Amino acid sequence: MATLTRLAEVPVTEVKGIGSDRRTALTGGGIETVADLLHHLPRTYVDRSDRPRLDRVPLGTEVTVVAEVKSIATRRPRAKLTITEARISDETATLKVVWFNQPFRAKQLPPGTEAAFSGTIESYRGSLQMSNPVVGVLNSQHESLHTGRVVPIYPQIGKMKPHELIDLIASALARSRPIPDPLPEVLLATNGLMSRDEAYGQIHFPEDLQQVPPARRRLAYDELLRLELALALRKRRQTEEATGFAHRPSGELAERFVAGLPYELTGAQRRVIGEVLADLQESHPMHRLLHGEVGSGKTVVAVATLLYGVEGGWQGAIMAPTEVLAVQHYLGVTGLLAQAGLSPEPFSAPSELGMDSLFGSDGPAVSIGILTGSTASTNYRPEISRAELLDDVAGGQVDILVGTHALIQEGVHFARLGLAVVDEQHRFGVSQRVLLKEKADSIEPDLLIMTATPIPRTLSMTLYGDLDISGLDEMPPGRSPVKTVVLSRAEESKAWGLIEEEVRAGRQAFVVCPLVEESAKIEAASATEEQARLTGLLPGLRVGLIHGQLRPAEKEAAMSAFRAGDTDVLVSTTVIEVGIDVPNATVMVIEDADRFGLSQLHQLRGRVGRGSHPGTCLLISDAPADDAAERLAAMVKTNDGFELANEDLRIRGQGTVFGDRQSGMADLRIADLFRDLELLIDARRDAFAIVDGDPDLVEHGDLADEVLAFLGESVEWLFKS
Repeated sequence: MATLTRLAEVPVTEVKGIGSDRRTALTGGGIETVADLLHHLPRTYVDRSDRPRLDRVPLGTEVTVVAEVKSIATRRPRAKLTITEARISDETATLKVVWFNQPFRAKQLPPGTEAAFSGTIESYRGSLQMSNPVVGVLNSQHESLHTGRVVPIYPQIGKMKPHELIDLIASALARSRPIPDPLPEVLLATNGLMSRDEAYGQIHFPEDLQQVPPARRRLAYDELLRLELALALRKRRQTEEATGFAHRPSGELAERFVAGLPYELTGAQRRVIGEVLADLQESHPMHRLLHGEVGSGKTVVAVATLLYGVEGGWQGAIMAPTEVLAVQHYLGVTGLLAQAGLSPEPFSAPSELGMDSLFGSDGPAVSIGILTGSTASTNYRPEISRAELLDDVAGGQVDILVGTHALIQEGVHFARLGLAVVDEQHRFGVSQRVLLKEKADSIEPDLLIMTATPIPRTLSMTLYGDLDISGLDEMPPGRSPVKTVVLSRAEESKAWGLIEEEVRAGRQAFVVCPLVEESAKIEAASATEEQARLTGLLPGLRVGLIHGQLRPAEKEAAMSAFRAGDTDVLVSTTVIEVGIDVPNATVMVIEDADRFGLSQLHQLRGRVGRGSHPGTCLLISDAPADDAAERLAAMVKTNDGFELANEDLRIRGQGTVFGDRQSGMADLRIADLFRDLELLIDARRDAFAIVDGDPDLVEHGDLADEVLAFLGESVEWLFKS
């Protein structure tokens, strides 16, 4: 008898039958402990419990027959080949059984042995024959596991044979049971769950197939509960330990900003701004995730949020993952503020724009700076040096600072950082967001996290379960859906023809090169070659280039030329995936589109059709794999990012929650976020109720141990010493 936490500490080599070769195979498959082995679940089952008479066995279907060995012999027709033949019989008929290169069968099955034989019976040269059947000698443990019952079929690990895995997991289960249950009886009853010990027994060795779903449901619930407990603890710690402050904005700046926009806000934008304002008025820091469709207006919400803080004398920061996107944000925010009359005219000295000038005689003005690895500027002094900008940030003259990772480097100090916006948050680690918050010294700033990727409900409850979530599920009026077409490589001339037509009409186009995950340098070289090729295919058109290997100044020069209309076609890698806003661009060509994920394809498509003219996205692909074909078909079918996000989750699977990776989810081996939504809701409800009543899990020590054991060092800080 051992708890699951203890089993997660026991090396798999303690299981009977695991030597050095098997250990190497198992660890190569990610199985290092007894708990890992128990969580290696069957991918399917074969029902060998039905034992037909030999005179009634169907041909071409796997069956299990019980018969007595009448004769058996082995011959070697040539080198490296042995054939063992047996005649088996019951009271109704006789059957020939053949094994290839299994000479041990002669010793295992001497005449007179009764055994169960599982395999497929075929007609061979006028007689019935079963080739290479699985054998279980009756009245032995082997028989009870491999024949005459529902037999588990496990995902293969290395070169281990299926029957080897069955034997090893049976041994692991035998040494572990009974497995104690950490759940209170009331939770088992409320959720209709069987005991943990029953679940492990029935998931691996069910008496019938009807036992499998409830067993899987229990083990999936356990995984989801551990995950949600960690999220509930993290949310509670954030509330308990953070030193925040309540904003008391009049709303004058934000209202003037909204009134100055050349369009009406959508209902979704107004709703989210209201949710944010309610957060800001609380005394504990805001931790809110804003997700929404490409072009749904997240930047407007972010600016309104920052203005609430600036109005009270606080500074704001926007952190973007790339310099291209940071510059885009800076240009976009300054443009929006200028439309509302909130952007200052250039001054001769930064001292003229201290906090007292926020509501000067000419009306309010908001100062914005940008800080990246190569860029330093403000909207009141474009030629400001990096050192001068840092002095102004530290002195409070800069109201909003936009930047990349440069914002969290040594030497960057804010006078009063009160609000932080993190864009495309999945590209930043938790530690980077913590460093940004630490720039506020003793007061933790309010945090608004943004992503342009619509998030399925299940992922929002796991990946971001410790955050309050707002979704922009409404598009601004007047924006036409982008038409999407799949072309084969042989049809690529249609793409270049469309680009020529659109450029003649005064518009522009993107061409995105194939994704090369192994090497950014190879990807850059591919983009460079494609620029040269298209320059020849599109004579008279100005073809630009941008990729991740360019120096920051070169990237910004390429984007500036494209924004200004000095470039007709921009050849790019995925550096333009998010945030790039060029309203005049109407064509997006994605080459070898089957190499891209669905979310990436949708993000790239969102770069066109952002102005008054409709956009077209052309996906060039030859002979994609099955899942790639599904992705491309989904892109053609819908422009709805939320629908695509669910499809992406179904096709690609879930990502890690507490680890660094975003796909493959080691945290969840059993639960499936696509089909276990209702179970996830139950687990989340129970987890938050447990933490509300027992904030340090003192009364639920076994559950606390499991959270630590299965989610690792990344959650240790959740438990107070």
